[in-house]
Amino acid sequence: MSFFEMKSSTPGVANNASELFYAVRVHRGALVGVALFSGGINLLYLAPSIYMLQLYDRVLASRSEFTLVMLTVLLVGLLGLMALLEHFRAAVLIRVGNVVDEVLSKRVFTAAFERNLKLRQGNAAQAMNDLTQLRQFATSNGLFAFLDAPWFPIYLIVIYFFHPALGLFALAAAVLLAIMAVISDRVARGPLEEANQASILANQYVNNNLRNAEIIEALGMLDHLKRKWYLMQSTVLERQSFASDKAGVAVALTKMIRLMSQSGVLALGAYLTLHGQATPGVMIAASILAGRALSPVEQVIGNWKGFLIAKASFHRLSELLQQHPQRAEGMPLPRPAQ
Repeated sequence: MSFFEMKSSTPGVANNASELFYAVRVHRGALVGVALFSGGINLLYLAPSIYMLQLYDRVLASRSEFTLVMLTVLLVGLLGLMALLEHFRAAVLIRVGNVVDEVLSKRVFTAAFERNLKLRQGNAAQAMNDLTQLRQFATSNGLFAFLDAPWFPIYLIVIYFFHPALGLFALAAAVLLAIMAVISDRVARGPLEEANQASILANQYVNNNLRNAEIIEALGMLDHLKRKWYLMQSTVLERQSFASDKAGVAVALTKMIRLMSQSGVLALGAYLTLHGQATPGVMIAASILAGRALSPVEQVIGNWKGFLIAKASFHRLSELLQQHPQRAEGMPLPRPAQ
């Protein structure tokens, strides 16, 4: 049963919620599976740090080759399982994205057609491009970063159990990265929205004028239209470059902070080890976990631009579908008699 067949059999659902949300909710079982896969992956990310902890504190102390071999075999098995879960998570999201795109593409196409029919303006291709942007973001590493980010408190708790000072240091680094995320959002949001709006206007200008290509050629207006489009396109490039420069600075600073924080945890762990409050294994394991805890936050900031583009595409599609509801099915007629 397709989404729209389910919609017709469930009256009122699409009126109370966005059609886009409802199209995704139909596959909530698969999305729950993706969330479970993400949980398993993030738990398995603890394996390398625990391996290093056991290596420094148990293997080197006991000089047991058998323990070393068994721990290594166990680590390889766990990392293989993690790779398998990551493959399944990506595969499920790709297939859900394809199914949702297949279902919504007809609906978006019809709504874009009706908008052009009623208003005699607009860019039908932009609506389809918005749908593509949503699907690509939903199957990209950007979404995985958002799925992994809620798990960083687990890593902070584990680090805190190693030593409270290490946990508080990692927490301070996470807060600093969160502040960078807020700054990145405020800096990049405005210029990026302006660039997207300018790009839509430029594409709409091209589409509206090229429909009358024969008249434009007959009147010799091509050079004038080309110059006007070039000015609009230059504005798009200027605003996109400005937004990318601002976002690039935030990404560079975020990466620097994460690497410095990871090294800081290592240095603090070494200090605690020198004073007998920690072991070399704790020092290495805490540094690895700190890097893993902060990595999703860094990835979220790095993919923030894609998130804002996908968010803008979602709002435009939602507005389009609300303004042009689904057509009622026509009454079936018998075949004409001879």
